[in-house]
Amino acid sequence: MMIRPAELAAIKAGTIDLAFRRWARPRVVVGTRMRAGVGLLEVTSVEQVSVASLRAEDAQRAGAPSLAALKKALSARSGDPAWRIGLAYAGPDPREALRAAVPDAEEIATIVARLDRLDASSASGAWTRETLDLIDLNGGVRAPELAAQVGRETADFKKDVRKLKELGLTESLAIGYLLSPRGEAVVDAGLAEPRVRAPRETGTPLPRSIGAPATRALREVGVTTLEHVTAYSAEQLAAMHGVGPIAIARLGEALAERGLAFST
Repeated sequence: MMIRPAELAAIKAGTIDLAFRRWARPRVVVGTRMRAGVGLLEVTSVEQVSVASLRAEDAQRAGAPSLAALKKALSARSGDPAWRIGLAYAGPDPREALRAAVPDAEEIATIVARLDRLDASSASGAWTRETLDLIDLNGGVRAPELAAQVGRETADFKKDVRKLKELGLTESLAIGYLLSPRGEAVVDAGLAEPRVRAPRETGTPLPRSIGAPATRALREVGVTTLEHVTAYSAEQLAAMHGVGPIAIARLGEALAERGLAFST
């Protein structure tokens, strides 16, 4: 269920608690929990509705500009029933805490056994250690470039990285990936000596929703966290090639969520 970043932020803030979709049949059920950029979302209700019965309150709770705009959005695929889906913020993604949890020797052995099973079940052969090492040595590099280094298709490579992410070993950046502290501990356990790495960036990462062009533009001037963004005004950011109105809006939302703001 695709939800736009601005709507995700509003669901987390509690100002949006409905979504409307045209589906042949429900794609979610009450109690479904979905991972999103803001954390976990829970489906609180699923109800088939008549578009003609919708009211201004429905549009407001769904974050639509008006009732007319909501009805227009639902005019596509009019042959499918319309569904009202209740949504609520259900807390942070538990993988965030997992990534930061450095495992002890016993837990590392359990993780290694899990990696062995992933390797054994792969039709293309062992891949887990190679992928962890590749990400460790190439933090922030785009997935297509990483996949090309090991002669793999990008889609298959990204699918496998998601399996490592489920184990809390990697994290996705606006561009590319990074090993988590948990992942670094697992990699180091297989080396004769722990790998020397650059200090981990402190601060709040830039939101992935700003897009790769804006992320690259900000990186070029040394802006890699939201805290860095506060040194710039919205006008200064807009003057950077690649930083468009949508990226600025998403940055503003992310800043406000943390009590921060653009420079004035």
